[in-house]
Amino acid sequence: MFKSIPRAPLLLGLAGLLPFLWGLATLMIPSLGNWALLTLGGRFTAPFVQLSYGTVILSFMAGVLWGFATRDDGWSGYALSVIPALWAFFMVGGGPTSAAMNLVIGYLGLLLLDLHFWQRGVTPAWWMSLRLLLSAIVVASLLPLAFS
Repeated sequence: MFKSIPRAPLLLGLAGLLPFLWGLATLMIPSLGNWALLTLGGRFTAPFVQLSYGTVILSFMAGVLWGFATRDDGWSGYALSVIPALWAFFMVGGGPTSAAMNLVIGYLGLLLLDLHFWQRGVTPAWWMSLRLLLSAIVVASLLPLAFS
């Protein structure tokens, strides 16, 4: 399954998971979280790193979908492509628990949009393999925050 994903998107996609995984580590390992807070500052600890980076990446992915919409006919792809950014803007706020849950919902919704564009044939053939892998790890890294 992952053999079909070109090396550059796979490696860069995996590298893009590092802030999610770092945030998860600072949440799950209190001593690491304390060290990071004192050494790096609160911006680089859970929940801030996961929520801020998660919002940025969800919005970034809206731009990726917009690019796919340029390869499709009609206006519906463009309309669908703005949903992740609008979701992030309107739904990621409040406390960390609700913000994390809304990010989880946003990433699951993004996966459905990825599937839609993939089925329309406007993504690379390997797109869903990459998106399933990355989305599973992102969602898994946000769930402990959503239920903390």
